[in-house]
Amino acid sequence: MSTSEQVRAILGGTIAAYRGDPAYRHRPEVHSELEFIGRRLNQPMRIALAGTLKAGKSTLVNALVGETIAPTDATEATRIVTWFRHGPTPKVTAVHRGGRRSNVPITRDRGGLSFDFAMLDPEDVLDLDVEWPAAELVDATIIDTPGTSSLSRDVSARTLRLLVPDDGVPRVDAVVFLLRTLNAADIALLKQIGELVGGSAGALGVIGVASRADEIGAGRIDAMLSAKDVAARFTTEMDRTGICQAVVPVSGLLALTARTLRQSEFVALEKLAGVEPAELAKAMLSVDRFVREDSPLPVDAPTRAALLDRFGMFGVRISIAVLRAGVSDSVTLADELLERSGLVALREVIDQQFAQRSDLLKAHTALLSLRQFVQRNPIPATGRIVADIDPLLADTHAFEELRLLSQLRSRPTTLNGDEMASLRRLIGGSGTDAASRLGLAPDALDDGPRAAFAAAQRWRRRAEHPLNDPFTARACRAAVRSAEALVAEYAGYGRGA
Repeated sequence: MSTSEQVRAILGGTIAAYRGDPAYRHRPEVHSELEFIGRRLNQPMRIALAGTLKAGKSTLVNALVGETIAPTDATEATRIVTWFRHGPTPKVTAVHRGGRRSNVPITRDRGGLSFDFAMLDPEDVLDLDVEWPAAELVDATIIDTPGTSSLSRDVSARTLRLLVPDDGVPRVDAVVFLLRTLNAADIALLKQIGELVGGSAGALGVIGVASRADEIGAGRIDAMLSAKDVAARFTTEMDRTGICQAVVPVSGLLALTARTLRQSEFVALEKLAGVEPAELAKAMLSVDRFVREDSPLPVDAPTRAALLDRFGMFGVRISIAVLRAGVSDSVTLADELLERSGLVALREVIDQQFAQRSDLLKAHTALLSLRQFVQRNPIPATGRIVADIDPLLADTHAFEELRLLSQLRSRPTTLNGDEMASLRRLIGGSGTDAASRLGLAPDALDDGPRAAFAAAQRWRRRAEHPLNDPFTARACRAAVRSAEALVAEYAGYGRGA
């Protein structure tokens, strides 16, 4: 029985227990809360984007979705928690204090989405609910939160109520935390988020982003290399406390521009790439020089200013370098910029850590929510229900795989390079299906049973190595359990055949 099936069974038993208890039999609000926990198991995973003010959260939302649907200017909308869900047609709904809901008019401003608050009091709005027909939102609801360092205490409190609610009931399944620096306030908040999302055993469903990565290198063409060094340092520092599973450097602005690149921008960049390198370098010494009206560059000043607004100085420089290297069409340029923005790497981490384990993360959220519920509303069966929940939270192997995948990034082991790659693959670092775990090619799937058995034998021997430190031994034992699960899976297929 899968973890999700076990959770549904526990939930079903809990609902039956409360319906049969005299004290709760006629309390519809209690049954509604239990039913809500069950409904969330069938809904898309909830991923919250959080971080300090001006960390680039809204820009990253737009880059992930591939459309400018999250306002990035300092408008009322950026001070409100905004839920982006999949819907058949664009629609924005305001959720007011007290539960009232009202429609919010949508307008387009400079190619982006704006919400018309003319008839609304932003202080009375708790959340915005945006429905949008984007494929990226089919399997995941993305939640954009206000900056945690806002000068307005109420604005910061809105984010904290979502990420670390007082009742201890998780509102989200996973968190992407944007970091521009690594300060004590960020670490303290990440610890709280990690405890709520992951429970007492450590971070689960929390990854970091070294955001606005192009600015870390002051817009230089090697800015992303500097950002990777910073992200590695962040990862190492945070791994000591187990509060984050990975940190990925991303230039959200470049990623969004790459996903929405216009042909007119490609033409303008191509003209700039044709300028003599020394002359262009002189014109790009600073932003002011680049946008001067009297510049001899073959692109007019308003277009150059628009390029800076869309690409940033790093994006303009890297685009010109890519064009000079031989790229000759806008589609290839967009692909190159997307890769260099860090968004491809971030999406791979989100896919591996979140999307492929969405049922698991939602089940984990349901278990934590259910545990809080039965403790707040005790009945004679509460002890039995908690006794069913706690072993799942503590011992589920899939949770252990997720935590190990993050810890293996920075904790020292006695594994060599080949062993590390094999172990990461086996515990789901390249995908959770059997072929990905075993590294099987599409034409070698019939080798699965033999490969799974061999992997189990290999890691049993490695787990017993006398020079293993405790962490290496733990990782090897996890690999054994993963391989044994595959052996059992293949055996089940054989019986079914």
